[in-house]
Amino acid sequence: MLFAAGQDHFHHVRDFPFFELPLRIGTAIDSHGHTVYGIPLPEIAGFQITKFMVLQVAAGLLTFLIFRGLAKRVRSGEPTKGRFWNFWESIALYIRDEVVRPTVGDGHHHHDEHGDEHHDGGHGGNNGHGHATTGHYADQFLPFIWTCFFYILFCNLLGAVPMLGSPTGSLSVTGVLAVSVFVFNLIQGTKQFGFVGFWKNQCPDLGLDGLLGVVIGLGVWSIEVVGLFIKHGVLAVRLFANVMGGHTVIGVILGFIAADGVAGTMLQGLVIPASIGGQIFIGLLELFVAFLQAYVFAYLSTIFLSASLHAH
Repeated sequence: MLFAAGQDHFHHVRDFPFFELPLRIGTAIDSHGHTVYGIPLPEIAGFQITKFMVLQVAAGLLTFLIFRGLAKRVRSGEPTKGRFWNFWESIALYIRDEVVRPTVGDGHHHHDEHGDEHHDGGHGGNNGHGHATTGHYADQFLPFIWTCFFYILFCNLLGAVPMLGSPTGSLSVTGVLAVSVFVFNLIQGTKQFGFVGFWKNQCPDLGLDGLLGVVIGLGVWSIEVVGLFIKHGVLAVRLFANVMGGHTVIGVILGFIAADGVAGTMLQGLVIPASIGGQIFIGLLELFVAFLQAYVFAYLSTIFLSASLHAH
């Protein structure tokens, strides 16, 4: 870069209309009017392409290509072979078997003569290769949850590549993801209860009659509806904060090297190894966080979906 990093403490985690390069190859202008070394991105019909846009397309293509290949292998009915494919299949099956199916349920309930609630079937059999022969009720929602998880995972992992970045470190990106989850849950809840029924279902049956029941019911309904929007908003904020926070910590640790050089304390022999070691540790932690935050987003999305599908 051609300007002091101190002018923008969060420069390394922001979106820009260019890709920065460590070498003096090409120049571009950032949003503050500073000149940087990098590859500028074009405008298309007056619309500026940015780094995060390109990375989001890359994450989408990775999701499509990997799971298109995996789907072909699973569709054959034969056990999936190869460490690469087994790795992705194991994650997909974990999300299905440990997150979506248990949280959403099988969609069928009945009570026996003792009043105990049971769930009807829906889990299907097995064809001898580990693949279900009949679908589970919750499986109809799997494509959306899987897409959210793996798309967010790839967006997070791209931040571990030098000179790229994590699109999920932008509130604009995580906000759209949260809105997508809200709209999906609204559509599924409306299919289940009808449009009016979905919104009425936000208030549980309080068992109160008369004016008192109406007043308290309206109050509880208002709280639940506000909470519905807040919960989906939290999806955006927590993902953004965790991803951006990790990259910021890495930047701060590496910044100690530059700060020591400017201050002239002559402690480079201690600061440089400590900063690089800290960066490596935080970088490894970030790989874990990339998976963890994708999982948390998918898990919370499934919980909110389940709440939309079941009567309170």
